[in-house]
This record gives sequence, C-alpha cells and structure tokens, in this order.
Amino acid sequence: MADIAIRSPSRAASTRAVVAVAGLLALGALGLRLADPQRVAWVRTYLVIFGSLLIQALPFVMLGALAAALVEVFVPITTLERLGRLPKALQLPAAALAGIAFPICECGSVPVARRLALRGLAPSAAVTFMLAAPVLNPVVIASTFVAYRGRSAMWAMVGGRFALGMMVAVAVGWAIGDRSQDDLLKPNPQEPHGHAIELGRPEPRWRRFFVHLSNDFLFMGRFLILGATLAAAIQTFLPAGILEGAAGIPVVSIVLMMGLAAALSLCSESDAFVAASFVQFGPSPQLAFLVFGPMVDAKLLALYGGTFRRGFVRTVVPTVALATLAGTLWLGVALG
Repeated sequence: MADIAIRSPSRAASTRAVVAVAGLLALGALGLRLADPQRVAWVRTYLVIFGSLLIQALPFVMLGALAAALVEVFVPITTLERLGRLPKALQLPAAALAGIAFPICECGSVPVARRLALRGLAPSAAVTFMLAAPVLNPVVIASTFVAYRGRSAMWAMVGGRFALGMMVAVAVGWAIGDRSQDDLLKPNPQEPHGHAIELGRPEPRWRRFFVHLSNDFLFMGRFLILGATLAAAIQTFLPAGILEGAAGIPVVSIVLMMGLAAALSLCSESDAFVAASFVQFGPSPQLAFLVFGPMVDAKLLALYGGTFRRGFVRTVVPTVALATLAGTLWLGVALG
C-alpha cells in the first residue's frame, strides 16, 4: 500500500529491465549453441526451470498487486490506527496479526509503517506490522501452500512460515522498545505537503486503482524475473556437490539461504516457488529463506535507509537474523 503517483518513467524503466533480461537470455542461449552445441541441454534445463518459476509465481504476483491496490484505494488508514488504542502488551501481537487483513508486499509496508508512526501508533507496533504483513498475509500463505503442495513438509512450511514470521516480527518490535518517533524516523521535508497534491478535478478511484495495480505488478514482476534468472542459473550451472555439501551442514545451510534471500530480493508473493526449487536443502533452510527475505533484502535496506535513522538497520538486521536462525534450528530439531 505505497503512495505511488502516476510514474510513467518508472513503468518504462521496469519494462526496459524485463526486456533486457529476456534479451540477455536469448543471446546467451544463441551464444552457447554456436560456441558449444553439446551445452544446449544446459540451456534447455535452465529455460525449463526459469519458465516454471515464472509460470507458477506470476499469478500470485498479480494477485498481490491487486490486493495491494484495493487496500491502497479503498481501505482507510484509520483502520490500522485503531491498534494504538489497545493496551501496550497487546499492540505488538495485534500489529503482527493485522498483516492478515492487509495483503501488501514488503516495499508497500514501509511507507505504511511510517505513516502509522506519524499518526500516533507506537513505533514498535508500526515496525512489527511492517515486517509481519509481507509474511502473514493470505496471498503469501496461499502461494506457499501451492509451491509446496504434494510434499510431505507442506503443512510444516505453511504453518512454520506463519508462526515464525509472526514471532520474528514481534521480536523486532520488542527490540525497538519505547523508542520515540523522532528517534526512529528520518525527517521528511515533504511531509507537511502530503504525499501527493492534486489540483483541479480529483482523480477517479477506479483510475487510481489501475495505476497502483500496474505500478505494483511491474515493480514486483521485475524482481521476480531477476530472482528467477539467478535461481535458475544456480540450479543449472552451479555444481550439485557444492549445494549438497552446504545443505548437509545445519547452521551453514540456513545462513546460506538467508543470504541468498537477501541477495535475490524477491517479492514475498512469489518467493516460495524459488525456495521450493532448492530441493537440496531441507525445510529449515527453505523456511529461513521465506522468513528472512521479506524482512531483510537489498531493496528493503535501501528503503529502510531512506525512511529510518541509522540505528534502525543496526537493530533490525541482527534481530531478524538471530531470531530466524534460532527459530529455524528449533523447527529443524522438532521436525527431525
């Protein structure tokens, strides 16, 4: 639920990125065929993995963009502000559970958290909501179910992602503690003027809805394509022995998947399909990928840096990492 105005340059940039990736894939395949026809099987395997990831994940990216646009245009922000009336002990769990009703991606949750903190919600509760919403929302849970459908660990992955995501988000809110709004948020000189000023005739809601839908879909789709490209390359070209060797070491495998999630910067509506493709790794490392990525990745670190003060990242990243590591190790023991 980001406040996004009509940005045709941004949309054009997203389109150019998608076209560039597709062009590079075609050129790479052609180059391999000309240079070494024996490696055509590698290209075929790569394209099959890449295509399957896109085909499975794109409907959920569209569904997530649709839900986010509906929330942005039709759901008043005062609905979330009511969390501030709850007793302090209940604010963090309630803020985490509010993510179920607000299916927004991780990028959209950052400006929403800022707005909630500015309107009086405790900063710790606003941050808890920001981290929980991209993991707990129904679109993400549904995509996780579909990605792991038919596997023995399906319910462990779905339930574990929900429970661990909520636990990590509340842990970060607890770590934020009683920090004030001024201690947490960077000042924004444009704040007094609002996010967007429209002169003349107000823009119809249906038009705002489709603008948000297209912008969110192109934004999330761009990261999905880049993530699927890298994931398919790792699965195809990296020697299997390296992945299998890392997958056999509990702590190393979890840390490796957390680092991979941060580097790929996938949208939470589609990351389950990428995580499920790493069949060398067990449920615990894949779960770490699904919980850590929507809370800490490359694009989020840039958003955090522009929204919050410097100490915020130093608090959030270690807390998310340690809580995710501890939670997934415990689940690994519990699941055998």
